[in-house]
Amino acid sequence: MTMQWWRDAVIYQVYPRSFADGDGDGVGDIAGIRARLGHLRDLGVDAIWMSPWYPSPMADAGYDVSDFRDIDPVFGSLAEAEALIEEAHEAGIRIIVDIVPNHISSEHPWFRAALADPEAKERDYFWFRKSQNMPTNWVGEFGGTAWTRVDDDTWYLHLFTPEQPDLNWDHPEVKKEFESILRFWFDRGADGIRIDSAALLFKDPTLPEVVEDRPHPFHDLDAVHDVYRSWRRIADEYEGRALIGEVWMPDVERFTNYLRPDELHAAFNFDFLGCAWDPRLMRDCVDRTLGAHAHVGAPPTWVLSNHDVTRHVTRYGRADTTFSFENNLDGTPVDLELGTRRARAAALLTLALPGSAYIYQGEELGLWENEAIPQDHIQDPMYARRGHTRDGCRVPMPWSGDEPPYDFTTGAPWLPQPAEWKDRTVQAQTGDPSSMLELYRSAIRLRTFTGHEFAWLDRGEDVLAWTRGTDFACVLNLSGTPVSLPEHRGILLASSPLDGDLLPRDTAVWLRL
Repeated sequence: MTMQWWRDAVIYQVYPRSFADGDGDGVGDIAGIRARLGHLRDLGVDAIWMSPWYPSPMADAGYDVSDFRDIDPVFGSLAEAEALIEEAHEAGIRIIVDIVPNHISSEHPWFRAALADPEAKERDYFWFRKSQNMPTNWVGEFGGTAWTRVDDDTWYLHLFTPEQPDLNWDHPEVKKEFESILRFWFDRGADGIRIDSAALLFKDPTLPEVVEDRPHPFHDLDAVHDVYRSWRRIADEYEGRALIGEVWMPDVERFTNYLRPDELHAAFNFDFLGCAWDPRLMRDCVDRTLGAHAHVGAPPTWVLSNHDVTRHVTRYGRADTTFSFENNLDGTPVDLELGTRRARAAALLTLALPGSAYIYQGEELGLWENEAIPQDHIQDPMYARRGHTRDGCRVPMPWSGDEPPYDFTTGAPWLPQPAEWKDRTVQAQTGDPSSMLELYRSAIRLRTFTGHEFAWLDRGEDVLAWTRGTDFACVLNLSGTPVSLPEHRGILLASSPLDGDLLPRDTAVWLRL
């Protein structure tokens, strides 16, 4: 790949707690990732995005960081992380680390100093406010209040849990610290930085309430772009480094502001992730995405699942196939056969579109959301605040065997695995040409058309069809009946068996023209 590898890469998200456990304590770790690196090499991915692995009290599964320059002992050591980066590079795989700039842990030395002494300089690194009553009625990102009282008249802001105090990005020391953190990981060989909650850093210091049709007090304030311009300058000092933003932004123009040539290299396409399994909506989403990214010269990204959202095998098996945090999908009926069929087609859809594709661990196995986790096992702090848990998509990977823990660990996995996953293990699917795993392996291996121009083919309003260059086409049938294929020289890959020259419903095919 070129040094601009992020433009058309296949990037695999590793959620360290749930990928593989090397020491038998039931929690995934770096030793487990290193032992299973061959799976990712054989899958053919270009890069791994590591969810946070830093020291943390784990109030929010590691997104409450107490030290960005070390590794939490539950995952291993900094030396092991450096070894993983080296071994991944030897396997031709790049490493992206996750940085959380909006907030830190309440156990971070800065916040402990700020709490211990009202006159400490560290107080200015956060959003402390004196008030007899709660300073605002802001609702946090997990629901509930965004303020916690320290004493009779002092509060601090946290857009997530109280254990995740928000940083004050107007303070130069905060900016300086994170610039240093970027250099720390780039110096250790990290190829990219994934930026958590990238649009939330700045807050309106007047603390206005959230009012419809007025500028939001903490979403997408213009000052955030100066931060990412400074980060881009740092990334550009290192060859082939990328900045990738988590930007939940319904306004496409505001979204692409983050992707201007002097800011981030890429950002997650949540518009696509939340899109219904509907031909018109999907076509509009693809057009909207390609047009917006072309305007700023940035590569599009295509994402179906991640560690925060309901797995798409489950979503696509429901009557409502969309996703949003306001649309609580838990508990409604799921047709897993239908969801799996659509997920197979979606794999060929995403891997054939221009830009980069992100695969969330287990997606290549066709895993579904585990919605049968006992309430007393749920660990996600969002559950208490919003009644929605993300734990169902964070269940540990099944590697081999006929029953849990499927060789994920020699102990008890930190979240329970479904007994029905015995046919979804890596071992069970390897070598089976009809399996989801072999479909992903084949699609990534055949994905040699990435630099070629995209153009729609007209096959009817219920069929998505396009070419990449002159000799490749992808056709996805979203109608209720089989449809004829365009003229072609051969079939490269199909998500489900074809019916002669007819493409069945909810099936995608790659054609050689």
